[in-house]
Amino acid sequence: MTRFTSLFTPLLQIPRWQKRLLSLVIDTCALMVIAYLALTLRFGELYWPTPVQWIGIPILPLVAIPVFIRLGLYRAVVRYIGVRFAYTVFLAVSIAFVLWTAVLFMLNLEFPRSAMIIAWLLALLAISGSRMIARSLLNDGVSRKLYSDKKRVVIYGAGSAGQQLFNATVKMPFVRVVGFIDDCPQLQNYDIHAVRVFKPEDLDELIEQQSVTDLFLAIPSLSPAKKKSILSWLEKKRVKVSILPPMDQIVGGQVQVSDVREVGIEDLLGRETVPPKAELLEHCVKDQVVLVSGAGGSIGSELCRQVVKLNPKSLILYELSEFALYQIDKELQGHGVDIVSILGSVQDGVKLEKILNMYSVDTVYHAAAYKHVPLVEHNIAEGIQNNSFGTMTIAKKAAESGVKNFVLISTDKAVRPTNFMGASKRMAELALQALQEQYRSTRFVMVRFGNVLGSSGSVIPLFRQQIKAGGPLTVTHPEITRFFMTIPEAASLVIQAGSMGTGGDVFVLDMGKSVKIVDLAQRMIRLSGLEVMDEEGNGDIEIQFTGLRPGEKLYEELLIGEDIDGTSHPKIMKAHEYFVPLEELETTFVQMKAAIRNSDYEQLAQLVGQVVSGFNHTSGIVDYFKVSPEQVSSYKKDLDTKPKLGVVNVKNA
Repeated sequence: MTRFTSLFTPLLQIPRWQKRLLSLVIDTCALMVIAYLALTLRFGELYWPTPVQWIGIPILPLVAIPVFIRLGLYRAVVRYIGVRFAYTVFLAVSIAFVLWTAVLFMLNLEFPRSAMIIAWLLALLAISGSRMIARSLLNDGVSRKLYSDKKRVVIYGAGSAGQQLFNATVKMPFVRVVGFIDDCPQLQNYDIHAVRVFKPEDLDELIEQQSVTDLFLAIPSLSPAKKKSILSWLEKKRVKVSILPPMDQIVGGQVQVSDVREVGIEDLLGRETVPPKAELLEHCVKDQVVLVSGAGGSIGSELCRQVVKLNPKSLILYELSEFALYQIDKELQGHGVDIVSILGSVQDGVKLEKILNMYSVDTVYHAAAYKHVPLVEHNIAEGIQNNSFGTMTIAKKAAESGVKNFVLISTDKAVRPTNFMGASKRMAELALQALQEQYRSTRFVMVRFGNVLGSSGSVIPLFRQQIKAGGPLTVTHPEITRFFMTIPEAASLVIQAGSMGTGGDVFVLDMGKSVKIVDLAQRMIRLSGLEVMDEEGNGDIEIQFTGLRPGEKLYEELLIGEDIDGTSHPKIMKAHEYFVPLEELETTFVQMKAAIRNSDYEQLAQLVGQVVSGFNHTSGIVDYFKVSPEQVSSYKKDLDTKPKLGVVNVKNA
C-alpha cells in the first residue's frame, strides 16, 4: 500500500480544480465501461452491443455527470467524506439511472432492463468505491508525513543535551540523525560522532538533500523569548518540530528520545515567568491545614501539587469525582504530608461544616466549578447551583467554622458575561464580597484569570488530535482570541495572590497578550511538518470555521471597570469593583432557587441580570433538563445545520 501511495503522491500536489476535472473524466469513462460490462454480465458472455445499444452507452455519462455536479459529488473534500456522502452518491446514481432509463425509452433505444439494474449496482460500487479508495490514499499520504517508518532527523543544538539525544537515537532503529544545526561558529562544519554540524542558514538545503522529516530542538537552556523566536523561524520549514524540555524536567538528567515532546502553546507564546515569592507562597500554607475543593480538576490538582511541597500540616482533597480524587490522591502519596481524601459536593453544607470543624481548616482554595461554557449553557440550573450557590455554601461554612483564608479561583468569563457559566462565576465573586462585610475574621480573596494550557477541554489537545487524524482543525470564528497561561504558573500565582489583601479583594493575573486562535492553529499545523490547506485545496490540513457556540465571546476581558492597582508582585493586579450587599444577594438567591424549582429559566435569567453587571446573554435559553428530547434534538439539528463560516484563507489569515 505504501509503494502504491508513493506513486499516487504527485496527484496530491495538483490544484483542486484539476482534481475535480480528473474525477469527472474518470467517472465518465467508468460509466461507459459499466454500461458495456452490464450487457456482458446480462448475456453471460463477451458481448458485442447492437448499434442501438452503442448509442445508449455514452448517454449514461451525458445524463449522469450533470446530476453528479448538481448534487455536489465534485465539491466534496474526499479526505473527509463519510456516511452522509455515501447517501449523496446513492441518491445521485439513482437519479442518473432514472433519467438514463427515461431517455432510452423516449429515443426507443432497446436496452435490457436487467442490464440497467446491473449497471446501477455497478455504478454505485464504482462511484462510492473510487472515493473510498481515494480517501484512504489521501489520508495515508498525510499520515506518512506524521508517522514515517524511518524518521530522518536534524538536531538543533550540538551541545551536551544534543549529543546525549544523538547517543539515545543510536539505539532507535526508526530514527536516523542526518545532521546537527548550531548557532555557535566554533562547532559549525565539524563532525560530532561522524555527523556534520551545519549553520542555521543551511537548514533548507539540508532538508531538501536529506529528505528530513523531523527536527529536535535540543537546547534546554533557551529562554522563552529565544525559543519563541526559533520556533517562528522553524515553522516555515516543512518539518515536524519537537522539543527537549529543560534538564530539571528530565528524569535522572540523562536525555532519552522519549523525553522529546511536541511543541506546546507555552513554547509558541514565549511567556516569561517571574520567580515566585517564598513568603507569599508559604503565608497561607506552611504548618497549616489546607482544603482544596475540586482537588481533582486541572487547577485544583496543580494547587495540591504545589501546596504539598510547601509543608502544610495536612492537606484535605475535596472532590465530587471519584476517579479524579483517586488519581490525585495516588499522585500525592509519599510526600510526608498527611493527605485526607473526601468525596463530596460543595453544595452539601452539613458535610462541609463537619469537615471544616473536625480538621480545624485554616485555608480553603475553592477550585470546584463547572467551567465548560456550552455544557453550562444547556444545564443552567445545575451550573448556577454548583458555581454560585455552592460557593456561597462553602464560603459561609468556612467563615462560621473559623477558617482564616478563603481563596476563590475565578475566571475572565465573569467579566460582562454573555453566558451562564461566566455569570455564575461572577455571582460566586459577589457572594464572597458580600460575606466579607459580615464575617471579618475570614479573609475572602478572589483570583481571576483566563484560559490555562492543557486543562480539560483545552483547544491545544483538540488541535493535536485533529492534526493526527488528518484534519480538519475546527475554530469557531476567524477573529476569536483568548488569553493563555500555563497551569503551574496560574496555580503559583493563585497561592501568592491568596496571601495578599485584607479581604474582599479581587486580584487579576497578568495574562500577557491575547492570542488569535486561528494563528495558533496555523502554527501547530506548520510545526507538525504540514501545510495549511488554502481555498483551492492546496495543502495538507484544512481549518474550518464553525461559528461561535452558544454564549461564546469573540474576546475575553479581565476587568469590569478601569480602577486597578499594582501589587508587590508584577504579575498580580488588584481590581476595585462594585459588590451587592449580602441581604440583597441572599434574597435574589432565594428567588433564583424558586425559579429553578419552577423550571422558569426566563425568570432565572432576569434575576441573574439584576445582580451581574453587563450580563448580556447572546443565545436562546435551552436547558436540557427543562425541554423535551424532541426539542433537544431539534435544537442540536439547528446548530449542526447553521451556515459555516468557511475555511481559512492562508493568504489573508
